[in-house]
Amino acid sequence: MTASVPTRMPALYLSHGAPPLADDPLWPGELAAWSAQLPRPTAILMVSAHWEEAPLALGATRPVPLVYDFWGFPEHYYQVRYEAPGAPRLAASVRKLLQAPGAPVQDVPDRGLDHGAYVPLVEMFPQADIPVLQISMPTLDPRRLMGIGRKLAPLRDEGVLIVGSGFFTHNLAALRHPGPGVPAWSAEFDAWGHEALAAGDLDSLLDFEAKSPSGRLAHPRTEHFAPLFVTLGAAEASGDLATRRDAVDGFWMGLSKRSLQFG
Repeated sequence: MTASVPTRMPALYLSHGAPPLADDPLWPGELAAWSAQLPRPTAILMVSAHWEEAPLALGATRPVPLVYDFWGFPEHYYQVRYEAPGAPRLAASVRKLLQAPGAPVQDVPDRGLDHGAYVPLVEMFPQADIPVLQISMPTLDPRRLMGIGRKLAPLRDEGVLIVGSGFFTHNLAALRHPGPGVPAWSAEFDAWGHEALAAGDLDSLLDFEAKSPSGRLAHPRTEHFAPLFVTLGAAEASGDLATRRDAVDGFWMGLSKRSLQFG
């Protein structure tokens, strides 16, 4: 019997929300509908805004407790579980692709999935039956992150779903005194980003802090936009930038939840 050949998986960037995403009347259904249209992955590789560590680190390759990296929420958010299988084979592949002289890869065997990983996975793959590996961002430099994404691109042909998990706009401090409707800085950056992606304008995206309207307000610190560049690198290396589609759009508490699929 001939073994089936894995389908090339898309590369995703998703806006992951906070733990209360699960209680939103619309967003969980949007994520579930999106995942229902995807081929079934052999494994999932997550790059979350909530894990910055250098050298690049591989998280646990066996089930370990989640990282509840948030404070002041109701107790039930700390009771969420997502006991997906570990992904030691994927970890070995990532190490082979990324480790090089001057670019070490480290193991952090007790590091579980953080909320940038498990919050959307609970909605998209609720059975928790697909192996998941999370890796750290060793830098916030867009060009270096794109380079990492390019090196990871071959995993897509092995059925691995590469997911950059952030937030298309993210300035919680500016939301403490909200006005009516969506803040102008969030709407302006969202529209600019949508147009730049549609045009395939990588130069502007890579220099988004300087070239976008309200860029420094939309991302006073850039860790939530940074995972996009891993996704873009994985898409570019496979010639998929032109296949971009917006899987989710709109706003949540004034922040853009725009989420993208390539391939």
